[in-house]
Amino acid sequence: MRIRTPRSPWLPLLLTGLCALLLPGATATAADNGTWGVFPTPAAGAAMTDRAYFFHQGAAGTTVSDSATILNSSDKELTFQVFATDAMNTPSGGAFALLPVDAKPKDVGAWTVLAPEAATTVTVPPKGRKDVPFTVKVPADATPGDHVGGIVALNTAVEGVQREGKVQVGVKRSVGARLYFRVPGPVAAGLSVEDVRVSRSAPVLPWFDDARATVTYTLVNRGNVVVEPRVTVSARGLFGREVLDRPARDTRLVLLPGRRVELTEVWKDAPQLDWVDVKVSADAAAHPDLRSEAGTDFLAVPWSAAGGVLVLAGAGAAFWLLRRRRRDEEDPGQPSPAPDLATAG
Repeated sequence: MRIRTPRSPWLPLLLTGLCALLLPGATATAADNGTWGVFPTPAAGAAMTDRAYFFHQGAAGTTVSDSATILNSSDKELTFQVFATDAMNTPSGGAFALLPVDAKPKDVGAWTVLAPEAATTVTVPPKGRKDVPFTVKVPADATPGDHVGGIVALNTAVEGVQREGKVQVGVKRSVGARLYFRVPGPVAAGLSVEDVRVSRSAPVLPWFDDARATVTYTLVNRGNVVVEPRVTVSARGLFGREVLDRPARDTRLVLLPGRRVELTEVWKDAPQLDWVDVKVSADAAAHPDLRSEAGTDFLAVPWSAAGGVLVLAGAGAAFWLLRRRRRDEEDPGQPSPAPDLATAG
């Protein structure tokens, strides 16, 4: 991930933390950008990728120790700022992210203490590695459940300069390995589907092209453990006709406790004339009893065609009135005869 930092012609201002560190989805692969990587330190004789992420458990008030390895795959010496931080889901799309260096962690990132040699910077030789021990000191009042963060190596070198408007910005990159930490106690998975809504667009000439719709919904993790949701989207038209059936699919999301994310489903061949009931349901393979459903409905009308019909009807009515008025003007009819007052008795 690139972290862009403003630079002036007189003094390089390396202001890190302008954006979060985005990491891959739920696929369990170690963090490596091809130049350097951050891995849980493997046991003697084990492969570097023996562990994809850090997975630990510790009761409130205890301390757990581990080590992160920074591997330099390049042909030059690299210097890093190493730090621990908290994880988050991006609000739109739900991508797994680690907070930037200038954001103060409040959860497992704040519990994690790196070895003194990593207090400033860590230099790794070409084709070499550096192990950075750390401890996780679980607070006595830590809440049960999953606490997620990561160990990040931020390259201190500015790798390039980009212009954004009138400001030049330097580009720095960082890589982080995820840290999953569970505090024992009452744990419960919670998942809800909320705020389902549909936006649609119809072609100018109905049925000569497909109508498109977008189903937007929010997934909320209301439990205290990580959930990897699966989502099913369906819709029925008038008289219960099935107009959309998308079976359960893995969202590839790691939805963290307390987080909410907004997702969308594109519907390319949406109905053009129908009353449609849309349902979005979510579950998780690791939690068989976990399921939530929400929905909405909408009226699909080809408004362009309806508008055209109304315009034609209005034009026809105006034409008919105009013709009637002209006919009345051309043939006003004979006036009624006046009464004969002389013969009136």
